[in-house]
Amino acid sequence: MRYADCPTVEASVHVAAPPARVWPLVRDIGVVAETSEELQEAHWLPAPDGPGEGEEPAVGHRFRGRNAHPQAGEWETVSTVVECDEARCFSWVVMDPDNPTATWRFTLTPTADGTELRQWARMGPGPSNLNGVIERMPDKEERIVAGRVREWQQSIERTLAGIKERAER
Repeated sequence: MRYADCPTVEASVHVAAPPARVWPLVRDIGVVAETSEELQEAHWLPAPDGPGEGEEPAVGHRFRGRNAHPQAGEWETVSTVVECDEARCFSWVVMDPDNPTATWRFTLTPTADGTELRQWARMGPGPSNLNGVIERMPDKEERIVAGRVREWQQSIERTLAGIKERAER
């Protein structure tokens, strides 16, 4: 698996709560940051780039995230909401909306006894910090990408568990 292949990861969890209860947690970037090891904090940018006072996030709104990784250090990104379908789907792209370094998506599906919550993420196609590592060790690209995919998988599973725990309180 190579970075240019735009690898994806995903996981899902059953939440014993209706989509209307899960939705506010999914679109709350602060909750996503609280449940992630890498994303340390996230803040909506001021209107018109982000939601105005008392406004809910919508397509086109942007937020700044501060990230940390033991091997990569700290860095910031700006993400843009690209899907915001109430109680159904919330998705954002990282950095350049036309050539994102990553795309992240939550999907909520109602079930008879709650919500099937799925999180999906895709690396690339735009360049990220990972590309610099790959350029220094091109012969190890597949191992580097596979390691990052494992980290993302663990992160998604942790985030889903955190949202589930909060929604079922």
